[in-house]
Amino acid sequence: MTTAGRSAHILDVLVTEFGDSIRRDPAAFRRKFRKMAASPFAFYRGSACLFYADMTGGFADGAFLDARTSRVWIHGDLHAENFGTYMNASGVLVFNVNDFDEAYVGPYLWDLKRFAASVALIGYAKALSDETISELVAGFARAYLAELEGIAHGGDDAIGSLTLATTTGVLHRVLQTARLNTRVALLDRETTVENYDRRFAFMEDRLPVGEETRRAVEAAFQDYLTTLPAVSEVEHRIKDFALRTGVGIGSAGLPSYNLLLEGHTEALENDVILYMKQAQVPAVARHIADERVHGHFLHQGHRTAESQRALQAYADPWLGYTALDGVGQLVAEVSPYSADLDWGDVNEPDELASVIGDLGRAVARMHSVADDESSHDVVDFSTEDAITAVIGGDGDGFTELLVGFAHAYGARARADHQLFVDLFRNGRLLGL
Repeated sequence: MTTAGRSAHILDVLVTEFGDSIRRDPAAFRRKFRKMAASPFAFYRGSACLFYADMTGGFADGAFLDARTSRVWIHGDLHAENFGTYMNASGVLVFNVNDFDEAYVGPYLWDLKRFAASVALIGYAKALSDETISELVAGFARAYLAELEGIAHGGDDAIGSLTLATTTGVLHRVLQTARLNTRVALLDRETTVENYDRRFAFMEDRLPVGEETRRAVEAAFQDYLTTLPAVSEVEHRIKDFALRTGVGIGSAGLPSYNLLLEGHTEALENDVILYMKQAQVPAVARHIADERVHGHFLHQGHRTAESQRALQAYADPWLGYTALDGVGQLVAEVSPYSADLDWGDVNEPDELASVIGDLGRAVARMHSVADDESSHDVVDFSTEDAITAVIGGDGDGFTELLVGFAHAYGARARADHQLFVDLFRNGRLLGL
């Protein structure tokens, strides 16, 4: 494809994916696209729609896939920055995949390819050689496959987690950092105490809501409670509401509300902050023609919550869904214990290899959790058995496929970034 042809393709994909949202909130998308313009990796993060158009277009490849392994639960936006810490329902700090807004059912290899290309982009930005990047991606592939084979042989009891007890080095430090966080510190940062009770503090990206909106959000909250495990009556009381703006590179233009709840006691340090945000159609769904999957979900909020519960062994106990004005919403806690891996602090090849190997194992566990032994019936077979069977002992070929794709698509993303910047700065993205 010529440069002009590729530019036209990028423009067509972005307008198809974001056109309606741009018309609703052009300012939000100017912010989003300026963030994407900052670097090839930032562009890659914000353009999953282009990635999936390529997976079914010029980069389509059926190697190591069959009917079953083309319909497993996938993360949908598995790049290197979508990992972090959370406190699971058992009270254990875990480092794992996060941000399930794009999760859906599709080919497991699309997750692995998206991650592999992100490693190539990170490696290039750190001025690592092609050989070193190849070794990092190969390490990810081998760790993924070894973990998957271990789970296939040992059963779901063999599925572990990256925790304080099982990590060392960089990931252990991230978990230790998360452990230092406290609910009180989060509440002090996000709220203020007035007349002996908490209220949201004034912030630039947080706005008060009117009475009509309050009533609508509270009604949606009551519906949300029916999607949760039992919580105490005290925890049902909403103390304050707020509208959030400018939330995240992937959520441009989407409304999001914060709800401040009474905690499990009336002590102010136990209060809980939830977010209720509009869920959107995942980019990958445009390229999956499976009515059984599409028809399973009530709306996109249900799809996002169900996906996260499927892909995490012990999800956030506040995770649920509802509808607001007929539009699906995801609801979850604003966690005090969130900490992300800062790739700026991981630069040497040995350290990168250790971290990326751990992430390969985490991805294998994620794919293994969401199968016939989980609480849903969308994927009714053992994913670890199906994936190891389709690879068929050809671990070297599987690894070579991911390494080759990482280099090819990393180069494609770097070139696309420049084309995108030129489209944006020359006013070709209409509406902005």
